[in-house]
Amino acid sequence: MLLLQVIVGGLLLGAIYALFSSGLTLIWGMMNFINFAHGEFVMLGMYVALLTVTYLGGGPVLFSLSAAVTLYGIGIIIYLTLIRHVMKGPMLAQILSTFGLALLLRYAAFWIFSANVVSLPQTTLSGIVDVGGILMPMSQLVAGVVAIVLTVGLHLLLTRTNIGSRLLAVAEDRNAAMLMGIRPDRMQALAWGLAAGSAGIAGALMAISYPFSPSVGETFGLTAFVAVTLGGFGSVPGALYAGLIIGLIQALSAYWLGAIYKDIVVYAMFAALLWLRPQGLMGKAS
Repeated sequence: MLLLQVIVGGLLLGAIYALFSSGLTLIWGMMNFINFAHGEFVMLGMYVALLTVTYLGGGPVLFSLSAAVTLYGIGIIIYLTLIRHVMKGPMLAQILSTFGLALLLRYAAFWIFSANVVSLPQTTLSGIVDVGGILMPMSQLVAGVVAIVLTVGLHLLLTRTNIGSRLLAVAEDRNAAMLMGIRPDRMQALAWGLAAGSAGIAGALMAISYPFSPSVGETFGLTAFVAVTLGGFGSVPGALYAGLIIGLIQALSAYWLGAIYKDIVVYAMFAALLWLRPQGLMGKAS
């Protein structure tokens, strides 16, 4: 029963990985743009949740929505003020711009919040719930389920709605989309908002159960890149499957080998899979 509990816990954590990784894969799939600041968006979502609880006394619903809305706005602002300009330059400029943005956001958080590790106070999701004999923290269960629902919702938005069709049209051919009356800048700004918003709400969900500091963005950013590459660049379902796999491998590795080995096992299996299938689980071979 303990092993089953470890497996379920790993999958729930992997669902949150999938949620913030889906935003990164959206940006890559639409713009062929690598955002090295994506992990910092997750970190900012955590601190927005903390500020909401501290100053407004809000519960999980309020601080999750606050993180999503705030990061959505930040994503759009970053696109309008930085990204759309560096996209006209060489790839190196694109890479360095988001790398510099990541450092800016990280050290701004150090300056504002200090380097101390903090955590959210107890919420209405505190406590343990029994699901079919498996004892799980209520906060972890709710966060994982919400993350899966939101990731599937993002996929449906991209594949089943008019907005999704416009986003994909810009991704396929920017000039042809303009001829059809679609404004690429508006769609790409929306994509950045959605990507940052998904990272922000994932951060808020993570903050319910895990302590954090301004440096956590670096770890989450690396996890997102592994999930996106493993699942296949540009594939939201691929990011979902990869996130679940990463969470499961981490949980089982910590259970069988010890917590210090969990990342070693993940990256070793990641390298082995890419050697066998470089395009990822759901990517297409070029």
